[in-house]
Amino acid sequence: MQIGQNLSAPWYNALKLYWAEADQVALAQAVAQARQQHPVCPAESQVFAALNHVAPDQVRVVILGQDPYHGPGQAHGYAFSVPDNVKFPPSLRNILHELCADLNLAMPISGDLRPWADQGVLLLNAVLTVEEGNAASHAALGWASFSDAVLRLLNQQQQPIVFMLWGQFAQRKAAFIDTQRHLVLTAAHPSPLSANRGGWFGQQHFSQANAWLKTRGLPTINWSLPTSPQLL
Repeated sequence: MQIGQNLSAPWYNALKLYWAEADQVALAQAVAQARQQHPVCPAESQVFAALNHVAPDQVRVVILGQDPYHGPGQAHGYAFSVPDNVKFPPSLRNILHELCADLNLAMPISGDLRPWADQGVLLLNAVLTVEEGNAASHAALGWASFSDAVLRLLNQQQQPIVFMLWGQFAQRKAAFIDTQRHLVLTAAHPSPLSANRGGWFGQQHFSQANAWLKTRGLPTINWSLPTSPQLL
């Protein structure tokens, strides 16, 4: 993986101020070596899909995950999202249940969250790769310095941003965010183990985000997704 080749120019150039070149080289080498040893999710061409979808100055909401889904065919470069026709992973199912309850929406037929990205929602994982079948296996490869740099950069953006930090891993990143300028919403992780302990369902982050954006004269997010009478 060549960081400069696969990451869009707006992000790559902006991140130079926040991300040391030595860290870039070390991360690229670590991920390349990992791919030689095991299947890695997502595909190399999709690692930076979420960032390449939304330029830094277009980000309105950040949803921060931990690392990609590690099941075959699930990860496609957007946190918590899966491609069309892929069964909802448990975390995504809980997110969609909370979405529907919060905004009185019907359950979507697809778990592809890219319609959100089209509106400036950055679906970012703190760690952007994972060994297939082995959750959190790339947590120590150097992605932490990269995602820290992304958040530092976004914190400096002129336009106010909503940051949704779900779970303790994501909430550690709150240290990089100026809460006087941006909105930070925290909740338990949507995985069944965490969500069922409380602190996930009923948090209403989607409606809170829109209410906050509206008070600042900014366009709200249309959180609805394609639906069908038959649930996956």
